[in-house]
Amino acid sequence: MNAFAAVDLGASSGRVVVGRVGAGRLDLTTAHRFPNQPVRAAGTLHWDVLALHAGVLAGLRAAGPVDSVGIDSWAVDYGLVDATGALLGNPVHYRDARTDGWRATAERLGEQRLYATTGLQQLPFNTLYQLVASAGTPQLAAARHLLLIPDLIAYWLTGELGAEETNASTTQLYDVRTRAWATELIADAGLPAGLFPPLRRPGDRIGQVRADAGLPYPTEVVAVGSHDTASAVVGVPADGTDFAYISCGTWSLVGVELDAPVLTEASRLANFTNEGGVDGTIRYLRNVMGLWLLQECLREWGDPDLEPLLRAAEASPAFGAVVDADDPVFLPPGGMPERIAAYCRRTGQAPPSTRPAVLRCIMDSLALAHRRAVRAAAELSGRDIAVVHLVGGGARNALLCQLTADACGLPVLAGPVEATAVGNVLVQARAAGAVRGDLAALRKLVRETHELHRFEPRADATAWDAADGRLR
Repeated sequence: MNAFAAVDLGASSGRVVVGRVGAGRLDLTTAHRFPNQPVRAAGTLHWDVLALHAGVLAGLRAAGPVDSVGIDSWAVDYGLVDATGALLGNPVHYRDARTDGWRATAERLGEQRLYATTGLQQLPFNTLYQLVASAGTPQLAAARHLLLIPDLIAYWLTGELGAEETNASTTQLYDVRTRAWATELIADAGLPAGLFPPLRRPGDRIGQVRADAGLPYPTEVVAVGSHDTASAVVGVPADGTDFAYISCGTWSLVGVELDAPVLTEASRLANFTNEGGVDGTIRYLRNVMGLWLLQECLREWGDPDLEPLLRAAEASPAFGAVVDADDPVFLPPGGMPERIAAYCRRTGQAPPSTRPAVLRCIMDSLALAHRRAVRAAAELSGRDIAVVHLVGGGARNALLCQLTADACGLPVLAGPVEATAVGNVLVQARAAGAVRGDLAALRKLVRETHELHRFEPRADATAWDAADGRLR
């Protein structure tokens, strides 16, 4: 079988996964996992990208000989390099407060114009707002190229500059209609057009790994859906087109796959985003805060064993308290249990008084957020939805999967947990000729090689309607 290394960088950890692909075979093995620990310095929250690069190299050495390497990560964040190719400071974390004034930029450029051009959901940390917030800094003045995180790692591995388009489409500086950088918008934002490198598409060859990277075997780097959700959607084991997906991790990305963007005023007001997908598709979705609320509570509590807490949460009364998971108050790190309690007090609810009750509040609230996003995606796109595919780390959370099925009134198929690595590997494998066909053919292989768990909705629509009404 052919072997491919998927470098998957997440908000809390990174990993290198080896995928072996053959006739009717798709096997994944984790070669190396390493932490991703942001660092606050002089009041700014940064990514430790040099530590991430070291973890990638260690993982590629542990992976052994592979046919190629593909890199994916979270979206919007970037490194700036100067004319010599040197990195101008560690990339700033999207949760940093430097973009708090983003609304003024949106109003200056025109929110309707921004949506008509980029099709993107308004989020305070979009690359556009990060760059405007950095105007006048020595780093931006010295910068010659902006490289999103996967493109930066690829540059260090190969010496080749470029921007993979699925991740470029998340910047709010990319024209979703022409599939090119939005040069007029870039100019009006006061940003230098030369900052943005040539675009690549998933499956394009980037280049050979440099000899000084220290790998004991020759390897080439291939562009994949470098936004992790783009790779995850490739790994959704759907049969047909009448499905919604939830790529559930720190964020839940909830939406449908389309052939063309939806740029209506109703879509803009609903804050839906049109991001590029593999094979020219559109990921029509909305960002939901996701398991971040759970992760932050566990961190505050000293990282206790999750499974007993989830069992106790399942036994706790439903809808004791619910919160709007997308409220900006939950975006920054730190103090999550108290922020949940404060939200409940502010909305006239009794705060959850035990850890299992806090978890039940989070699970009910996330299921409600999934419900709203799935229903809105169907209505705004005109797409019929018969099943919801939940992939990523959240697929391990049976309580969340069942509550999502109950809330949506639709069956939920959970898995694969490793959908991002699966999609990354499959794009590489197709580029190498190890597999053939369109997305439907790739997804058929996923169905044939991965175990899925089905959750049927339980009849309780009235209670979910009432809980949803408390948040409006």
